[in-house]
Amino acid sequence: MLKRAPSYRTLELELLEWQERELFEYFVVVSLKKKPSRNTYLPEVSYQFPKLDRPTKQMREAEERLKAIPQFCFPDAKDWLPVSEYTSETFSFMLTGEDGSRRFGYCRRLLPSGKGPRLPEVYCVISRLGCFGLFSKVLDEVERRRGISAALVYPFMRSLMESPFPAPGKTIKVKTFLPGAGNEVLELRRPMDSRLEHVDFECLFTCLSVRQLIRIFASLLLERRVIFVADKLSTLSSCSHAVVALLYPFSWQHTFIPVLPASMIDIVCCPTPFLVGLLSSSLPKLKELPVEEALMVNLGSDRFIRQMDDEDTLLPRKLQAALEQALERKNELISQDSDSDSDDECNTLNGLVSEVFIRFFVETVGHYSLFLTQSEKGERAFQREAFRKSVASKSIRRFLEVFMESQMFAGFIQDRELRKCRAKGLFEQRVEQYLEELPDTEQSGMNKFLRGLGNKMKFLHKKN
Repeated sequence: MLKRAPSYRTLELELLEWQERELFEYFVVVSLKKKPSRNTYLPEVSYQFPKLDRPTKQMREAEERLKAIPQFCFPDAKDWLPVSEYTSETFSFMLTGEDGSRRFGYCRRLLPSGKGPRLPEVYCVISRLGCFGLFSKVLDEVERRRGISAALVYPFMRSLMESPFPAPGKTIKVKTFLPGAGNEVLELRRPMDSRLEHVDFECLFTCLSVRQLIRIFASLLLERRVIFVADKLSTLSSCSHAVVALLYPFSWQHTFIPVLPASMIDIVCCPTPFLVGLLSSSLPKLKELPVEEALMVNLGSDRFIRQMDDEDTLLPRKLQAALEQALERKNELISQDSDSDSDDECNTLNGLVSEVFIRFFVETVGHYSLFLTQSEKGERAFQREAFRKSVASKSIRRFLEVFMESQMFAGFIQDRELRKCRAKGLFEQRVEQYLEELPDTEQSGMNKFLRGLGNKMKFLHKKN
């Protein structure tokens, strides 16, 4: 009997799906148009490349996505009036298809050149590739060209679409022409570590204390409802993507809208788990809505607007203390390295933070592979109760009782049950190292003595 394909999203599957594709699917410019007889504005697509001209199922799905894009480019359209000055802003959003596939929208909102009060416009690139750094560089070039003439943007995007999809660690070169500068070559490099190429953890530590971050992490781990509130689109999108990345090797399975348009705010009344971001201008409306139990976080003040009051008790106590210790040591390491190049510093920060949270999962579920049994037909099955009872720590067992009921855990295990010879990811590598460290007696009893993450910093210095 054949097992059905996984119904859960996993990071590894998404990374495989990204291969063999174009660098981006389409590029749009979104502008604000005045409503008839009203002093308010509606966002509309004013330019689109390439045009959709084939009435196929894929094209119809693409048209539906295009209809949704304007409100994500201007989630605050109702608040706008013409302005004379505006500092350009970079942010992103995510579109989820009916089949569960995800596409990223990378946006640069800027004020067109001119005199007098005017409205901003958004340049948006839609891609399956989650790589904020690469597309931020693309948007820098778009903004540079737009400052001269809008006509210079479109040939550049055509050249970019004709470029090959870069493999991890590889660089592509895009030949361009700019009046006054002549022929130019733009180099775009995709990071080697695909797992972190679409996140930057620095924003989390700019907005949140370590203790608050761990409380949010715990709430997401148990699939609660979480709402981020901030003044800037860039803050919402960066922090939302970063906090979800902390869940690796698990994947958030529920509603995820980094920047929720004001017109869709009723979503926060949904009884199912979600992670959404709201601009501060929507806060009065949010407080009026009958929102069920949720953690509301003000990213501007590092305070909880609303909480459940049990956030400090969700994780195993010793592991939570170890997480805090390791992250505080992270701050020391980064401050000691403050003279280094900023990009390298950010990469170091990403690696450090990632390894700290991976270590948490290694300590709690790293023994899962010991409880995957295989039948004569080659089918693998997970022994749930044996897995949980093998843990000596009572606090970890209590945590697992709840966490093992989550869709994240179900997706993780289902993916491992269906695997044949797929390459091992970073988590599996760290698990192997962890199991090799344990004495034979400890492997059979599992975690008889829980060692704090704060004393296991050697993992943070390993080169992947």
